[in-house]
Amino acid sequence: PANIDETCYLSLVDFIKEKSKEFSKRRAFSCLGKEMRFKEVDTLSDQFGAYLYSRGLQPGDRIALMMPNLLQYPIALFGCLKAGLIIVNTNPLYTPREMEHQFTDSDVKAIVIAENFCANLQKVLGKTNIKTIITTSIGELLGTIKGAVVNTALKLKGAIPKYELPNVVKFKEALAQGKKFQLPEFENLPESVVVHQYTGGTTGLSKGAMLTNQNLVANLMQIDAFLQPWMEGNITPMVTLCPLPLYHICAFSCNLLAMMGQGALSVLIPNPRDIKSIIKEFNRYKVTGITGVNTLFNALNNHPDFAKVDFSHLMVANAGGTALQTNVAEDWARITGTLIVEGYGMTEASPVVTTNPKGDVRIGSIGIPVPSTDVRIVDDSGKPIAVGQRGEIQVKGPQVMKGYYNQPQETKETITSDGWLNTGDIGIMDEDGFFKVVDRKKDMILVSGFNVFPNEIEDVVAMHPKVDEVAAIGIPSEKSGEVVKIFVTLKDSTLTKKDLFAYCKEQLTGYKVPKEIEFIKELPKTNVGKILRRKLKEREA
Repeated sequence: PANIDETCYLSLVDFIKEKSKEFSKRRAFSCLGKEMRFKEVDTLSDQFGAYLYSRGLQPGDRIALMMPNLLQYPIALFGCLKAGLIIVNTNPLYTPREMEHQFTDSDVKAIVIAENFCANLQKVLGKTNIKTIITTSIGELLGTIKGAVVNTALKLKGAIPKYELPNVVKFKEALAQGKKFQLPEFENLPESVVVHQYTGGTTGLSKGAMLTNQNLVANLMQIDAFLQPWMEGNITPMVTLCPLPLYHICAFSCNLLAMMGQGALSVLIPNPRDIKSIIKEFNRYKVTGITGVNTLFNALNNHPDFAKVDFSHLMVANAGGTALQTNVAEDWARITGTLIVEGYGMTEASPVVTTNPKGDVRIGSIGIPVPSTDVRIVDDSGKPIAVGQRGEIQVKGPQVMKGYYNQPQETKETITSDGWLNTGDIGIMDEDGFFKVVDRKKDMILVSGFNVFPNEIEDVVAMHPKVDEVAAIGIPSEKSGEVVKIFVTLKDSTLTKKDLFAYCKEQLTGYKVPKEIEFIKELPKTNVGKILRRKLKEREA
């Protein structure tokens, strides 16, 4: 359809409640073989929301969710939304420095965190306003025996560092306490902000994209419109694999919420780097769909056991986050007999903007706009340009964010006065209305679908006492699309690359850590002293 009705649900909570009732007896989520049905998740999330309310959290307060893909995540998410709280999705692998920025920027009052990451929280807790801490273990909801085995194995591996945090409540205890309380109904308007989804802004500092009920509901309806042609003739519930992390907007919207709208079973993968575990779930279930990024599909293609999987139920695989390589798409089609459908989106657009339609999937193209969405190519002055010409991609639609939290200037630079979202990506539209991303306007580096902004890397490296100046760029990588390389001038020549690598690993999440370091006598600059990253990129070409 050309358009969707984004008013069909007034809020995300209305959507969750209706789908929980409609599909109450179906399997909703699975993790490491443990399954939960929609009704059970709905009941437990009511209890969790009631517990949060009993702790004094008020509608509009921010709560961080910091865990891998576990059954606890949808329960916590739905409970928080029912309690009127604003979700702050947080990467569990964040360093203390990154956690502190996100928690203070959004003024987070509470957190649900896997105990594996509590030691880092301990380091920054005093600098935040977090008063309510709910911890969980990887095995907490997997059953008594399996849960104990999983947790013991993690402790033996040293995956749970020791920590001391005040007034900690276990997740299951919060659920038990929640049974004692009644959760009142809260005003929940279409324009109410329900998620602060962090992403890079034009300065490279992480910004909280404010996503409203209407933004997210609209994107769910847009995804549903895309899925319907793929669902024709299918009478059994979908089973979709979710290896991408739920704290990332792609899995958050396209897996967790959109698949709920289909009454699908979402199979949660706690560790997406464990390719064997993904193949195990392929063999456990009759998988109909999977979402991923180029690196994940490539890793599956190259695993010797993947070709042995029964793909007779697989209908579609969806790729986003970073460019899909032609050889990866072709290998996937040869092995599985199905296509990888590439799309395009941004955190600021909840996230889906375009996708390839069934019957006309084009490798190398990001497809056509989803319903109720306008996409155009503009020149540097913001004027639309002709078909086939390169320019910046702009987007307008009901899924475009309200703005960046407490960042009016960033918002003004990203969303035009007449509502067009500046993506920072350079694209081309062909005569059929299909789009292709050919470059990026910004200096942003894309590592396995994650945005890495050079400014942040440079700020961190420049704090090292032996570093004089630094510049960060992205360089090609077969594995992850791009990786970070830094060029460094030194104050003290005793600094080694090994020491600088170790420093970066302490300060930055893994995908942001430079994979290459080059010591250089002088960085190229303009007449006014601005570092020319472009010149450094030309050196690497």
